[in-house]
Amino acid sequence: MEAFNIAKFLTPPMPNVSPEYDGFELKWKFLTFRPAYFKNEVYFLGAALLYVAVYFIGKRANERRASKWFEAHKSLYESQFSKPTHVDGLSQDGYSDFFIFSTGRRALTSLHTTFTLRPRHDLFQYIFQTLRGLVELDYKVYDELELEFTFREPAGKEGAVPECVWAVVAKDAMKTIRNERWDLTLTKTAESTALPATLAVMTEFADVTTNLLKPYGTLSLPAILASPAIQPYFRSLSLTDQPRTRPELPLPSSERSKRLILTLALPPSADASATLPLLAAVFQLVDVIAGEGKLPGARGGLQAALRPETRTKLRKTREDVDRQIREEAAREKREEADEQKAAAKKKAQEERLSKLSAAEQKKALEREKKRAIRKTQGKTKMR
Repeated sequence: MEAFNIAKFLTPPMPNVSPEYDGFELKWKFLTFRPAYFKNEVYFLGAALLYVAVYFIGKRANERRASKWFEAHKSLYESQFSKPTHVDGLSQDGYSDFFIFSTGRRALTSLHTTFTLRPRHDLFQYIFQTLRGLVELDYKVYDELELEFTFREPAGKEGAVPECVWAVVAKDAMKTIRNERWDLTLTKTAESTALPATLAVMTEFADVTTNLLKPYGTLSLPAILASPAIQPYFRSLSLTDQPRTRPELPLPSSERSKRLILTLALPPSADASATLPLLAAVFQLVDVIAGEGKLPGARGGLQAALRPETRTKLRKTREDVDRQIREEAAREKREEADEQKAAAKKKAQEERLSKLSAAEQKKALEREKKRAIRKTQGKTKMR
């Protein structure tokens, strides 16, 4: 028997180097490269190089946009916080999410600044977002910037910061923000003559709106929001003591917080400082709500400015919401128990039928069918 020769299976076949080829070729020892034979490969290589180029260009573009905005507002952060950042510059999660965590200011526990930018480093996802924005009218494609101010005053305590939900929202973002923010479903939408026609107020009670939109010394929130330089980037400004998503059970005060949330469309790098006056005004608004600072009329905070009946209604609203959540949770628990009981009963019945003969099974099924019909007829008569 001829010995098994593994070498012949590992040796590649000889290339086709027929003399009829008259194009450009490269030779080195036994290797021959003829570019004319590679046609589709050129397109594949070009697509791969394009994807890699978009990755690096998009990654750098996002970093530059976030850094430019922070550089334009860095002096304001440094004047407001003893620790404007907890790392040197921006924190980063991937190539489209950037963060700033600031602490060390009166009335505030912290400020979370979150950049959620478009995935410019991912060509396919970027194209998908663009096409979805063209198809779905409610889907807005933009670089989002959110600043969440958390008040030092804890929830559940009647102090300077009231427990209420209030917001000023760009009308073209109204549907999106209602879908994303459960807390804002507690409000009613209203117009305000003090604001531009492109903005709407979402409030529990008009008294809250009146006190937040009135002037306090140099602070006039309606005047800032009416600025043509700010309007293209403003999305929403909300004051809330409730969670963003609906809880399964009422949250204790230790798990809630009072927050002021500013949402913006991130300005382009060339106009990064456009939102600086708005952010400076929001810091003043924080002091007005918390009763800090030296602005006239801010003593005692927003809670002191509200009418007694408004404070009573706000407290009752929260009691009603907690009761509804508890009742719905109890009902869902009962329905789940009933389903489990019905499933166990059905399983026991199937096990019992499996032990019977075919004729007995048929009789048992007929009895169950008649019982179900009588039960349905009984319910129809009761109606």
